[in-house]
Amino acid sequence: MNIGFIGAGNMASAIIGGILKNHVVEPAEVRASDPSEATRAKVSSELGIEVVNDNAAVAAWADILVMAVKPFMLQAAIDSITDVVRPETTIVSIAAGKTREWIGQAFGREIKLVRVMPNTPALVGEGASGICANERVSEEELEQVLEIFRSVGTVEILTEPMIDVIGAVAGSTPAYVAMFVEALADAAVAEGMPRAQAYKIAAQAVAGSGKLLVQTGKHPGELKDMVCSPAGTTIEGVQILEARGMRAGVMEAIRAAIDKTRRL
Repeated sequence: MNIGFIGAGNMASAIIGGILKNHVVEPAEVRASDPSEATRAKVSSELGIEVVNDNAAVAAWADILVMAVKPFMLQAAIDSITDVVRPETTIVSIAAGKTREWIGQAFGREIKLVRVMPNTPALVGEGASGICANERVSEEELEQVLEIFRSVGTVEILTEPMIDVIGAVAGSTPAYVAMFVEALADAAVAEGMPRAQAYKIAAQAVAGSGKLLVQTGKHPGELKDMVCSPAGTTIEGVQILEARGMRAGVMEAIRAAIDKTRRL
């Protein structure tokens, strides 16, 4: 199974690293293209794959072709390969906001198409991706794509409208969590803790809390209640967060991100 990547940036590199680490394929079965000479050299050196400055060469060779470019670059990337992509090749797009209909029209013909929305924790093997495929993709072909993205985290099969939702929830969450960690650390620094230690402890507390939720399968409210002892310290903080509208603010941020995605 030959897997090609149009674009060899951070997300593509994370996915390639995951499939190689988990022995989904061997390095000789992965190729990528990228216009940046520095990126080509870096990815080739670090991952041991062939990286070229020729989208068409990679597209003609691949059995699964991952379009790992930004939404505003997708049309140009498709234009550079549409004449050479084989009918049996499965196209995978990770571009936010570009629907299966839009991508099909950009190719100008029927294609096997899978949309995936990964997020940046894929860089450390902890990604959360949503996936949907068109009717031309067989169950076996979909399973091959699922295997690729399982190598960098968890994957959920969704309807296409939910791809935009997971893009905003999973895709934007690293930014919101980073802001939350920074705020936690700032509070610790204000009380005298050295900043390096504050960042380390706050980040680990957030990571551990997320892992606890995932591994126990408990409702978030249940885990919150476990920490909120009667007349304790945490419930005092929870009251402040509720008064400041934390939940409403997060919901509004996610819905704004979804609205923006649908306008891309």
